[in-house]
Amino acid sequence: MSVWRWMGQSLRRKLTLMMLVISLIPLLFLGGFAFVISSKITEEKTEQAGIDTLRQMDANLRFIIKDVENMSIFMIGQSNIQQYVNALEEDVGNQTRILSFMTNLIASKEYISNITIVPANSNPPLSTTNLYQSDLDKMINIREVSGKLWTTLYTVENYAGKQNVISFIRPLRSVDNYRNLGWLTISIDEKAISKYWSEPKLGEGQGEVALLNEQGIVLSATNKGWLSQPFDSLLPGMLAAMKPDLFGVMNHGEGATKKTILYFREPIVKWKLVGVIPFDLYSAQNRYILLLTGVAVAVSIIATVGLILFLIQRVTNPLRVLTRLLTKVNPEEPLPLYSVASSDEIGKLGESYNMLGNHIEKLKVQVIRNEAHKKEADMRALQAQINPHFLYNTLSSIHWIALMNDEKRIADMVGSLSDFLRFSLNKGNEFCPVHQELAHIKNYTQVQSIRYPDKFDLDMVVDPDLQDKYMLKLLLQPLVENAMIHGIQKKEGKGMITVYVEQKASRISFLVLDDGVGMTNEQLQAIRRNLNPQGGEQYTTDANYGLRNVNERLQLHYGNDAGLIIESRPNAGTRVSFSIPILEGQHENHDRG
Repeated sequence: MSVWRWMGQSLRRKLTLMMLVISLIPLLFLGGFAFVISSKITEEKTEQAGIDTLRQMDANLRFIIKDVENMSIFMIGQSNIQQYVNALEEDVGNQTRILSFMTNLIASKEYISNITIVPANSNPPLSTTNLYQSDLDKMINIREVSGKLWTTLYTVENYAGKQNVISFIRPLRSVDNYRNLGWLTISIDEKAISKYWSEPKLGEGQGEVALLNEQGIVLSATNKGWLSQPFDSLLPGMLAAMKPDLFGVMNHGEGATKKTILYFREPIVKWKLVGVIPFDLYSAQNRYILLLTGVAVAVSIIATVGLILFLIQRVTNPLRVLTRLLTKVNPEEPLPLYSVASSDEIGKLGESYNMLGNHIEKLKVQVIRNEAHKKEADMRALQAQINPHFLYNTLSSIHWIALMNDEKRIADMVGSLSDFLRFSLNKGNEFCPVHQELAHIKNYTQVQSIRYPDKFDLDMVVDPDLQDKYMLKLLLQPLVENAMIHGIQKKEGKGMITVYVEQKASRISFLVLDDGVGMTNEQLQAIRRNLNPQGGEQYTTDANYGLRNVNERLQLHYGNDAGLIIESRPNAGTRVSFSIPILEGQHENHDRG
């Protein structure tokens, strides 16, 4: 069968397909459009956030640059320093005061590594740190510096080890005649200022930041492998592509190596702060946006499909229900009513169907009632035929006649039978004390012992505290009868039937034990299956009716865990046991919940 033919057989399917196509195509288009726009906005926001981060880093850098330059001006104006670079002879006391002053000046500025004063005369240089080695002399001759100068990155070694520093150098001139008296050097620790490139984090911590001088040499960076490298060797062509604007954004590379380059110019010293963000950051954000868009579209599709199915069901359900009711009527079951929700043609047809169903149901109820009345009358007639009082009186007469004729065995047998039947009827009561159930067994075995003399003995072991507890009647007699007929009678010689009644926890445990012929494993399994048929199986035979009746009554009144437990071995006998809750009176709720 083709798909189109299958669709054409149902109005519901055709409407569903049509509405799904009309609704889902715009939803998918809208989801794709939202993803593209959201991705573009996310990239723009990430780039703007990167520029703002560089702007904040530049503010910190500008503070350091201005602080260093202001500190240099302040130091030049100090009289002790002016006196030291003017003096022709060394003044140890003045040297000590100057060193103490410079040390205190930089104590709270962790980014300043060292301050050095180099006099133009013969006096020795003064430095806050003893340098074991410095690469500054390899880069520049300080005595040739005639104006303010920031050096590139170089290495010094002191008591703390090697450090990468950037130095600010300016001539130290006389405050009187502006004559050059020496030079002042203030060195900045690259490691200290690089902390400013780490906080706040660029690109959610995935970006790299570098500080470039005018020549494009890396002065400081979060990636220490970039230090002192030309930026063009790291990212070729990017330095030339930077516009003279205060800040800008560019892309470098393709595919997996693609990066976004952000830059911000420092106007004081014409340095540049450059940020490098891997494009994978955008890809991860775009994947997240794609996931959110996909979830939103999926939820919308599910909601749309649900609403479409709900609406179509509301429209086509009356037709479908009425069609099913008219084509699948089961004569063996009551006709289901059609719920009329409208007054149109379908509603009127449903009303006619309901009238027909009601009439058929009334006829069926009348037939069932007549059959029930007939069965009730038959039961009354049967009960009248076996009037218990007439039966008791007749047995009593036979009992006295036997006594008058000295037929004691007959008298005992008739007396036991009379007590047996009286207990069986028990005025219609379902429950009795344990001692009455045991007396019923004795009456039964007394009758059977006259019939089968010297064939069996009965022994009962009973907990005295359980004698007055209540139990469902006629449970033990069928078990004793089964033990005698199927166990003892088939055995050669005399047998023993033992009844145990004892308390286990909050239950009464009953055990009927015989030493008869027993059963094979196949016979035992057949009886167990017959007692508890599985999966809708029927009873396989009318045998073991007594056991099956006891098992059904136990489970009906006490639950499935109160059923019979049967164990047997060939030529060793059979054990039948069960347990029930302890009941104090016959008016308790004996049935299982």
